[in-house]
Amino acid sequence: MKTDSIKSFRDDFETIVKEVEKQIVGQNKIVKNLLIGIIAGGNVLMEGVPGLGKTVLVKTFAKVMDLPFSRIQFTPDLMPTDIIGTEIINKTDGDITFCFQKGPIFSSLILADEINRATPKTQSALLEAMQEKTVSVGRKIYHLQEPFFVLATQNPLEMEGTYPLPEAQLDRFMFKLHITLPEKEDIFRIMDITVGGLQKPVIEKQITRERLLEMKEIAMKVPIASNVKEKAVRIMLETHPDRTDIKMVKEYVRCGVSIRGIQSVIAGAKVKALSEGRFHVSFEDIYDMAVISMRHRIFLNFKAMADKIEVDYIIREILKKVK
Repeated sequence: MKTDSIKSFRDDFETIVKEVEKQIVGQNKIVKNLLIGIIAGGNVLMEGVPGLGKTVLVKTFAKVMDLPFSRIQFTPDLMPTDIIGTEIINKTDGDITFCFQKGPIFSSLILADEINRATPKTQSALLEAMQEKTVSVGRKIYHLQEPFFVLATQNPLEMEGTYPLPEAQLDRFMFKLHITLPEKEDIFRIMDITVGGLQKPVIEKQITRERLLEMKEIAMKVPIASNVKEKAVRIMLETHPDRTDIKMVKEYVRCGVSIRGIQSVIAGAKVKALSEGRFHVSFEDIYDMAVISMRHRIFLNFKAMADKIEVDYIIREILKKVK
């Protein structure tokens, strides 16, 4: 690959990040990881308490990348047809015909707001679209336009009226990002922008749909050395109680990371390498992507909940051993 292509990729990556950070203050790592997931073509789940700007973050990305955008507010009474669409009756000159009215899933960037508030039946309406990029209605299959992403949010505090995401759906998210409170200085800046009378930033388009697809194609060509790939696979295997000798994993883990999980690690590592101007995947790229790619794919047992053991802690222990 030409040096100019790598530099162009990095420049475009940094341009998008800077434009998003006009609106989103104090979340640099989150912005970069979300962009890595988008370029890699993955879906991303964001978890954080209310009021941290998760919805604004997704809307800002849609503006910067000039992508068709749909927002779906998930509620207990939301139905699958509210997402994928439904057959409607048309009457023309006495003739009755049926036609399919497309739902909000037929877009490029989908914001699934508070996704865990919908019932499992409604959540399942996203499964095919998230994995195959298609929607099946009756005997007909509709192909969704590329690029296509589901960026979902959920609130970790309020459990009343929520439905935990099933394992199959969690596995279709490339990353799970934890949105935390910004630093004190960043909070002051947020106050100045929102309620302090400071002129609000104007968000402008910085990239085309075609360029985004091109960046994905370039990233997937990044080579990965066999020893780096072996390290990534080893991390995945260490999450399985029957494939490791790590005491904590054997004691607390019920189910380890899937093959799709290690695919997410490697795809994310390739994009991260290019975003830093490197045309090779390093061990550190793998370690950085492992946490956000695996935290929602490791399922703990009851003993872990009783002992208040968190998934991130177990991943860190695995990385210590592998390193």
